[in-house]
Amino acid sequence: MKYLFLHYPKCGTCIKAAKWLRANGIDVEARDITLQNPTAQELSAWIPASGLPIRKFFNTSGLKYRELNLKEKMETATREELLSVLASDGKLVKRPLLVAADFVLVGFDETAWRQRLAVR
Repeated sequence: MKYLFLHYPKCGTCIKAAKWLRANGIDVEARDITLQNPTAQELSAWIPASGLPIRKFFNTSGLKYRELNLKEKMETATREELLSVLASDGKLVKRPLLVAADFVLVGFDETAWRQRLAVR
């Protein structure tokens, strides 16, 4: 099975995740999240598949997140507004993302990835 791997090539965590995927023989289609950010439609499908709330898809450590004061806006914005904001800039999205047909992993947690991908 080939997975979609959304990453930012200059991100240390993404580099670590990509290295881990290669070392474990996981076949991925890599997509630079800053050149081709996820669409609202993609995010709308991926969020439920992740089992996480939409707020977990935001890169809360990013400069853009702080510039847009999204922490406060998160409380009152509608789901559609949040999807639109996320889809507007790949750097707003927490990364890396690993997308499969039936699940989505957000951020790199080696233990969680190992378990979900059944890697020993």
